[in-house]
Amino acid sequence: MDDSGTDLLRLYDDALPQVYGYLLSRCGHASTAEDLTAETFLAAVDAVRRPNPTGVSVAWLIGVARHKLVDHWRRQARDQRDLQVIGGLAEDNLDPWDEFLDAVRVRDTLALLGAHHRAALTLRYLDGLPVREVAALLERTLHATEALLVRARAAFRRAYADQRPADSDGGVR
Repeated sequence: MDDSGTDLLRLYDDALPQVYGYLLSRCGHASTAEDLTAETFLAAVDAVRRPNPTGVSVAWLIGVARHKLVDHWRRQARDQRDLQVIGGLAEDNLDPWDEFLDAVRVRDTLALLGAHHRAALTLRYLDGLPVREVAALLERTLHATEALLVRARAAFRRAYADQRPADSDGGVR
């Protein structure tokens, strides 16, 4: 093993409790802190493998961990917004915790929609693609795709509201 690998292993032993502690104290979830710590050290491995390696230190690792945490929070916020939009909560200005979207009911509702609406909603909200990529995949213009998404969200909200959960006897209420 070369010197950079040995140095990184030594740094890992020294920095692991600091990086993990930093992340855990800010996110409050051990599993999330563990995942983000792993991502941070993978970034360090990538950094030392480059032709002109960056000087990796505890301070550098904490900086990377901070960026990984911010990215995690952004993903969470985006996912929450997407669920609110697809479920119609954003337009009603309701507290997102007032309604829970049932995953099975969402799947069943998507199955009721036309293929073009189902494809647009799935690519945009379930796969998380930006509208520009959805447009490219559907071979539509950006504006046509935005209009399609507006119509698809409206159709989804109507179909979702019309579906009634099955009662305990297996019938529909």
